[in-house]
Amino acid sequence: MMEIVQLETGAMKVFCYLVSCPTTHEAAVIDPGGDEERILTAAAARGLTIRLIINTHGHPDHTLGNARLREATGAPIVMHGDDARWISSPEAAAAFASLGLPFSPPPDRIVSDGENLPLGTTALTVLHTPGHSPGSICLLSEGNLFTGDSLFVGAAGRVDLPGGSFDTLLASLAAKLLPLPDTTVIWPGHDYGDTPTSTIGREKQENPYLGGEW
Repeated sequence: MMEIVQLETGAMKVFCYLVSCPTTHEAAVIDPGGDEERILTAAAARGLTIRLIINTHGHPDHTLGNARLREATGAPIVMHGDDARWISSPEAAAAFASLGLPFSPPPDRIVSDGENLPLGTTALTVLHTPGHSPGSICLLSEGNLFTGDSLFVGAAGRVDLPGGSFDTLLASLAAKLLPLPDTTVIWPGHDYGDTPTSTIGREKQENPYLGGEW
């Protein structure tokens, strides 16, 4: 069974996830939002080898740890192509600079919807969920769903940033997340709800963006 460590990182309090295969001790870092040394220390304490650095989207708060982690581990940075194009643009450089955050290098690997990212004896499946950003993704593995800023506990990601779309986000959630089993555990990109995790079943009942009452 995949092992998951949830770390709140950086000044913008991003939930970073250290997920690993208990057999091979290979690990992926999802959304390094800062505190890179703490992430590396957490991996070392568990005897993990970081093989992948995955961004659920390209916004600065979720990617600012990319460069340091790649330097320390040699692991490739992984991102959907629609956000990879943005992160290589002058607009992205300006966004990072305006926030005073380290700029992320472009990704080393581009992924698309339905692609599997092997991690030891398990894998993470990419679900393309545009809306918060054009290249937003969720990652599904063994009944766990890492949602980035596409879906929070009781809420969903903002859509007022460049490339955001409310209608697109609702369509993504309906098509990709609503059909998942109710027992699927949601691991969001920020601690914006009353609990740090949830389930698809609970969100169907309580989250207006996933079928609950407004």
